Amino acid sequence: MQANDAIAPEAHWWLPVAAVGELATDRPLGVTLLGQPLALWHDGAEARAFTDRCPHRGARLSLGRVHDGQLECPYHGWRFGADGRCRHVPALPDFVPPTGHRAVAWALREAHGLWWVAAAGAPAEAPHAPPLLSDLPSRRLLCGPYDVATSAPRVVENFLDTAHFGLVHEGWLGARDHLQVPGYEVIADAHGRPGVPDYRAWQPQGSAAAAGGAWVDYRYQLLSPYTALLTKKGVGDAPQEAYALWTCPTEPEACRVWFTIFTSDDALPDGDLLAFQDTIFRQDRPVLESQRPRRLPVSGGELHCAADRLSAAYRRWLQGQRITFGVC
Repeated sequence: MQANDAIAPEAHWWLPVAAVGELATDRPLGVTLLGQPLALWHDGAEARAFTDRCPHRGARLSLGRVHDGQLECPYHGWRFGADGRCRHVPALPDFVPPTGHRAVAWALREAHGLWWVAAAGAPAEAPHAPPLLSDLPSRRLLCGPYDVATSAPRVVENFLDTAHFGLVHEGWLGARDHLQVPGYEVIADAHGRPGVPDYRAWQPQGSAAAAGGAWVDYRYQLLSPYTALLTKKGVGDAPQEAYALWTCPTEPEACRVWFTIFTSDDALPDGDLLAFQDTIFRQDRPVLESQRPRRLPVSGGELHCAADRLSAAYRRWLQGQRITFGVC
């Protein structure tokens, strides 16, 4: 898929591709989104994203360097400006490249400590843009990345699923004597994205700061085809917390995952918060990578029950959005 072709439904959505700190100012960074290799680079004023292919002879631009605010191809040294247009051909120093001599540029922006990419011409407003999430606790920590051998929709659906808590996260987010899923209501937000505003779960240790078991009130919200948010608040004086899931669908059956932890706890060390989230995801990972097919079946082939209301709503929503990457 090229950014100058008809935009695929998935590329209408801004999606994370790398942590902000991964991009240096003097050299490009190679990433993959929706099966498309991209080169991120900084022209001295702003970060840019190009398809990772020189239009001259197809070499990877991410193997090149940044020179005088331009991205230089490692093969023949063609240099490209911020808009993708070729500005210099070393083999013909007096040659003025025509406008058609250009790399394919993508849209790029920063949010939540990550670089987000969308195809040129994709919507820049909600719900397609990176979510603002301005009403959450101000302490924020980025956790990851995790490279996972399954599709991004499988990871999102697992994040929205509560029936596995007492089995996969026994002793942490759930217990075997509390496996029953209570009735809950799935409600779409103003943009039609499904969520669950009220869900209660018993958790032996629901957060890094938890000193013992408690009933925890959850709110789930789908943010995009590949991102979601849960917020939770324990009883008594337990701090409010939220966890955002950001997935980069690198290939149809592989993805890169980050979490942002939002918490009102200003005392617990960063390392404890990150270790807790790392433990929870490492419990999920082997189960996620065992699922077959790796692509999320949205057209049938798996059984459902009443405990799967949110998962089923997510699959229907993906179909309504005409999402094809990572599903079957």
